[in-house]
Amino acid sequence: MPERARITGACPGVAGKGKAIMKPNRTLGCFLVITGILGGLSTTARAQVHVFSGLRHDSNTGLARWLGDITLSAQIEGGIMANPARPQPGYNYGDFLADHANQVQLNQAEFTLQKAIDPTRNTYQVGFTLEGMYGSDARYYQVLGISDREWNARYQLIPAQAHMDVHLPWLTRGGLDMQAGILQAPMGVEGLDPTSRPFYTLAYTSEYSVPFEHVGAMFNWHVTPMVDVTFGIDTGNQTSFGHADNNSAPAGYFGFNLNHLAHGKLRIVELSRVGPENSWRAIGHYEADHTQRFWNDISAYYQVNDRLSLTAEFNYLHDEGTRGIGARGQFAGVDAESFVSFLSYRINRDLTFNYRGEIYRDNNNAMVATFRGNNAYMQALAGTGGAVVPGPSASSHGTTYGEMTLGVSYRPQLGHHIGVFMLRPEIRFDRALNGTMPFNGGRNNGMFTFGGDAVIGF
Repeated sequence: MPERARITGACPGVAGKGKAIMKPNRTLGCFLVITGILGGLSTTARAQVHVFSGLRHDSNTGLARWLGDITLSAQIEGGIMANPARPQPGYNYGDFLADHANQVQLNQAEFTLQKAIDPTRNTYQVGFTLEGMYGSDARYYQVLGISDREWNARYQLIPAQAHMDVHLPWLTRGGLDMQAGILQAPMGVEGLDPTSRPFYTLAYTSEYSVPFEHVGAMFNWHVTPMVDVTFGIDTGNQTSFGHADNNSAPAGYFGFNLNHLAHGKLRIVELSRVGPENSWRAIGHYEADHTQRFWNDISAYYQVNDRLSLTAEFNYLHDEGTRGIGARGQFAGVDAESFVSFLSYRINRDLTFNYRGEIYRDNNNAMVATFRGNNAYMQALAGTGGAVVPGPSASSHGTTYGEMTLGVSYRPQLGHHIGVFMLRPEIRFDRALNGTMPFNGGRNNGMFTFGGDAVIGF
């Protein structure tokens, strides 16, 4: 099962990644250039409506200017991944966002109200981001105690983001950025926003080895133009406070960005995270509060030239107590490591070719799974159950997954108040590289899927 769900509860576990420096739809804007590197999506700006635009022209007061910069945008995404093997009971194993084989899904319909921070001004600034999202993707991005018990259908509604953004001109010339509230997790390359990633589907790493959502605070300190330091504290992955938390201890981030390397072509992002993430309902109160989960992710983004860009991501995750107490009284943990590579080649102004290749090692068969039922993922996270489509037996010797995805992004500039229009067909090959049979209801050691999505933003 997924690290997120399986590891945290009876069985589960992000882009959560990049827009502008204090990114509108991503925590702390830690991933400023990722959008440009992945899939040639450097112009993710939508046709934002300035809600109080009249105030900017009618008054010179500070409050009027602040209100005049508040924007409203909307975006819709839907897609399908076909599976010729017609798996039973109908799921593409290991796939979150396109889990229902051969079925069209409305993945996201989202609205964002925002006052963005201007990254070019090192002055006191206050902004906010409020994003509501409806669709099938919401099933995996709920937060325990906030939205996880309101819906039973495939299409659900969530507060995808709700945070206050502050820039403080402290300590260094670059200052300090802070966000507090409901945050999309900053770790990893691929995120929830489809315009910030090259493919419809996600890599195993993005589903099982990085967090998705947090309630807490994140900080990004711009130490020098080359070095940013990131740190933060939260209640845990997709949990909130009190009885809605699956344990009684906090968790937090620390890491750094190295910017403008190799004459401005290279950027390196490292983030680590530590804290208990398992549910007391699954392994007991003491174990849930004292067994640590260690998440580590490092990514490098290299812009070879105007057309070609490369991205590499390495991830290592270890959880001390997913399986409770062992036979000799020790914590019985699990771990996984992975490597993901991306290549993007811009064919012309509207068309980009994308490649993704991944090796994901699930050492204990405790990470990768498919959650059967609209609320199964969050139930597993809470430790209250959660039916799954099983993969390899938990008693086997682990599974090494290989995945290769090829696709194109067609993104013409339509104008007429359409901020983004995108078609992304893709083909994907998944295979268990060491003889296990996880795919298509346990019938195959490989899986072939094809399809894609469409995105339109206003």
